[in-house]
Amino acid sequence: MTAVLRVATRGSALARSQTDRVIAALGVDAEPVIVQTRGDKDRTSPIHVIAGTGVFVKEVQEAVLDHRADLAVHSAKDLPARPVDGLVIGAFPKRGDPRDALVGSTLAGLGAGATVATGSVRRRAQLANLRPDLTFAELRGNVATRIDKAAEFAAVVIAFAALERLDLTARAAEVLDPTTMLPQVGQGALAVECRADDAEVRDRLAAVDDAPTRAAVEAERAYLAELGSGCDLPIGALAHWFPDDTVTLHALLASVDGHIVLRATITDSDPVAAGRAAAEQLLHRDGGASLLADAGLRR
Repeated sequence: MTAVLRVATRGSALARSQTDRVIAALGVDAEPVIVQTRGDKDRTSPIHVIAGTGVFVKEVQEAVLDHRADLAVHSAKDLPARPVDGLVIGAFPKRGDPRDALVGSTLAGLGAGATVATGSVRRRAQLANLRPDLTFAELRGNVATRIDKAAEFAAVVIAFAALERLDLTARAAEVLDPTTMLPQVGQGALAVECRADDAEVRDRLAAVDDAPTRAAVEAERAYLAELGSGCDLPIGALAHWFPDDTVTLHALLASVDGHIVLRATITDSDPVAAGRAAAEQLLHRDGGASLLADAGLRR
């Protein structure tokens, strides 16, 4: 048995906190292997331009593939939908709160024409659909930096799970219900990757794999994968596992300006089938394929 597990992670306070949680759950001796990703190095590009291409995970995954680390801890929302050859997601620990939060003001408290800072096209589209009067500004940086920048705008949007993991929940002016703001695929969940051929580590990770979380996140990721890895339109998804072994997936596809917001709800005993069915409905029954075509995305 490996004496000390080497755990690849980004170096941010949030990433380290999440990694510490996984190590504690595993109950093993472990040491972090800090990796700087392209997303960490590029602090100026808008997040919607570079997100979805693995910019916050690729270098962390490479540390596992080249045996500098035994496993890697990611925010599940940062993982591209398509798997990487040689790696498997050995565990989805129990999910945190998947919702988004406003820092600086409640939604109702935002004045006419208020500026909300967020780098997410998903968040912008849904807020614009609810409040066409709002204006938006780019937002980059770690959680502490984004919270500090709230003073420069009417509000900023941050994943509530990030605030929870950094003991900053008091900074949330409002936690948005998923019916108001559908979260990003995998939001609030952690994904722990290891080498596919490392049976010892896979066995260890199986002990912290939460079946309801895995079912829910797999449904969400299947939805994203079916839309296509190059899709950078506003996309949201949140699934729930139920004791009768079914998964209900709520999915969203929108235009960037928020004028069009398409929603689907699918229940299935197979999480992957649920994700694919949601994509099929939104693309071919509800007209989502035209959104992809208008955005210059092939489908």
